[in-house]
Amino acid sequence: MINYEVTVFTGNLALASTFNSVYITLVGTDGESKRIDLTSWKPSFLKGQVSHFIVSCPKFLGKLVMIKLDKQKRILKDSWYPAKVEVKSPKNKTYHFPIYHWITDSEVYCFREGTALRIFDDSNSHVGGHSRQQELKQRQKVFRWDVYAQGIPQCIKADSIQSLPYDVQFSFTKTAEMKYTAVTGLVELELIEMAELKKKWTHIDDISHLLCAHRTQVTDFVHKHWKEDSLFGYQFLNGVNPMLIRCCKALPKNFPVTGDMVSLHGGGSLADEMMKGNIFLCDYKLLDGVQPNTISRKKQYLMAPLILLQKTSDNKLMPIAIQLKQKPAKDNPIFLPTDSEYDWLLAKIFVRSANFNFYEVSVHLLRTHLLAEVFTVSLLRNLPMVHPLYKLLMPHTRYTLQINVLARQLLISQTGVLTRFAASGGKGVITILQKSLSSLTYSSLCIPDDIAERGLKDVPNFYYRDDGLKLWEIIFRFVKEILTSYYKTDAEVQKDSELQNWIHDIYEHGFLSQASTGIPQKFTTVDEMIKFVTMVIFTCSAQHSAVNSGQYDFGAWMPNSPVTLQLPPPTKKGKASEKSMLDTFPDIQTTVHGMAVMWLLSKQSSDSIFLGQYPEEHFSEEVPCQKIKDFQVELKRLSAEIKARNSGLDLPYTYLDPEVIENSVSI
Repeated sequence: MINYEVTVFTGNLALASTFNSVYITLVGTDGESKRIDLTSWKPSFLKGQVSHFIVSCPKFLGKLVMIKLDKQKRILKDSWYPAKVEVKSPKNKTYHFPIYHWITDSEVYCFREGTALRIFDDSNSHVGGHSRQQELKQRQKVFRWDVYAQGIPQCIKADSIQSLPYDVQFSFTKTAEMKYTAVTGLVELELIEMAELKKKWTHIDDISHLLCAHRTQVTDFVHKHWKEDSLFGYQFLNGVNPMLIRCCKALPKNFPVTGDMVSLHGGGSLADEMMKGNIFLCDYKLLDGVQPNTISRKKQYLMAPLILLQKTSDNKLMPIAIQLKQKPAKDNPIFLPTDSEYDWLLAKIFVRSANFNFYEVSVHLLRTHLLAEVFTVSLLRNLPMVHPLYKLLMPHTRYTLQINVLARQLLISQTGVLTRFAASGGKGVITILQKSLSSLTYSSLCIPDDIAERGLKDVPNFYYRDDGLKLWEIIFRFVKEILTSYYKTDAEVQKDSELQNWIHDIYEHGFLSQASTGIPQKFTTVDEMIKFVTMVIFTCSAQHSAVNSGQYDFGAWMPNSPVTLQLPPPTKKGKASEKSMLDTFPDIQTTVHGMAVMWLLSKQSSDSIFLGQYPEEHFSEEVPCQKIKDFQVELKRLSAEIKARNSGLDLPYTYLDPEVIENSVSI
């Protein structure tokens, strides 16, 4: 008899153990073993346990290509989470079989040996080719596309969290922590007594009491400096929405600012400053025509402002003009820093509220969450576990499907928090998503291209750009080194039908076959593939961190980021006052619920996995395993650089420190 040493690693997750009977079959190029019962009277498959067995065969099986696992009920039916299996052959070669899959029934599951193989690598193997087809056929039954609303990216078909496969659901730890935070958020923030108060704010100091329970360095800074123009301008670079500002070389026709109108911070004329690249524009035109919400039977207000900013000689970004509606008119004045205190402050407040609604829906929900879901569903439908791109991208899909199902249920549904408490709630959210997708471009998802197109290469103190570009380059090098070890020529990329199906599904179901987006419909070169995969990883990790992690920091002080406003903007100057500002703010109930949501969406779980960490060992070959180590070294070096820079800043920028960037969109 020929003996094979089999080692089974049960995952170190809650409820991963099984007391059922576990069977294994070894499959090689020269035959397969009998189906062997690995279960003895002593439990061998407990959480985190490593179990050793001997599988005897009458003959040598050749090169091992697959194992089959199944689990049969003994007394009680349970679930089992095997992480991986290692098999040492009688010729002293060790084969690795990554699994990372919940087995919940009595079906037989096939798992390929860990060496990454493209589809044409399996073309001469009946076992390999058949297993790929069967795996994808089964996955396509489970992971199906659905239409949540016309004109926005398609999503996973799931009626509830429970209808999602176990493999993509939250861990027990994540579920428990998120439920606790959701239920106790108002309690933790010491706001529970105010949660149902529909009264207006009567004094600005009353709002300050909301920050008593949970304060951060940033919330304190924002609270202290929120009225200052320098913080207002800073947030377009390093706040939660660094995606809108662009260099302005010519004023839009619907923003009739003149040189005589504005007071510049030194320098020459407005025309001179534009020529020098010192003038910047933020245009919320996408919000124009969006139907504002009605909250507690009271109409809300959402503007589509234009903001002009100037880079000053001391490297600050200062607002010099604000127009709150897109169409110039007598009742749509251009507000200036030289106006009365509350005219100017109220104009900035309307901008900050517009920014909250634009950023949450377009920048955060669409450009990270919904796109990450598209990348994930397409991956699961089109790439088998043995495919190198599956191995590379799978860590960046963790928890994404469940968090997005929750977002649709709890944030943007008819009873969702945004629908109940945000100015863009209800129909407005869908309108913003539709308009955003129709104007989205591939280049805007790639930070080097985006920064160049917006003319922001030389803007000082732009930490999102500085850290983001470095991260992009690190990810790009990592992706290139991994993928070029499998794809040597453009022809190999072109003939990988699974790879081509993946990108085409993304184009069709994510970008709704809109060629104007510039999203590739297919890959013709290795370089095209590398860039797109870099974008996917950057979007799911770094970009999401940049636009998600600072929500509570910048939004906890409500006047800096009102979720809605209750009065229209002034149509004449000289009318605004502290009272009119307080009357314009959202009521107490809306304010505290907005804070609770931002608190929930900013809070990482204790089982978070950060960029560069790969606890699941999908790759087994020497080259990718070494490249992962190199990737980790580069990320650690960048983290140290960011910490050193931040040590000298009054307001540190931490959101693109690799140590706090999660691998995936999971919150």
